[in-house]
Amino acid sequence: MNELMYTQFDKTRKAFLKKIDGLDKGLTDIQPAGFNNTIHWHIGHVLTVTEQVLFGYPRKSQHLPSHYKELFAYGTNPADWSDDVPSIEELISQLTDQLDRIKEIPPEKFNETLPKPMMGNETYGELAVMTTYHEANHLGQIHAMERVIENK
Repeated sequence: MNELMYTQFDKTRKAFLKKIDGLDKGLTDIQPAGFNNTIHWHIGHVLTVTEQVLFGYPRKSQHLPSHYKELFAYGTNPADWSDDVPSIEELISQLTDQLDRIKEIPPEKFNETLPKPMMGNETYGELAVMTTYHEANHLGQIHAMERVIENK
């Protein structure tokens, strides 16, 4: 992996964090009509999926609590949440820490072939690139949700 990939991780995550930081926190747990989840869920989902893809959470990474998978994995919904949900501030801290850990991944790791293709990706680097796409996609969802909620 070259420096450009690390730069993309950095830019995407910093844009994501800037958007979250600028949000009215009263909007984060509103699920507007036409959306399957809340902004709060999207924030935790990006964190959790990135941890799964890049660090093997929950089996190989203990940087996130084990119950995040039940809160933020694909197919989960805030309507099913218990009382043990991390705050937006806690998620922001974990996203920041995660970015630091991403930058520590050795460049040669991104050339490794996966034991079997995953989501159409054959190398660890391809999966890594997919996480930036995934994050940017959810950033767009957050932006759209904010606009819908504010215009009610």
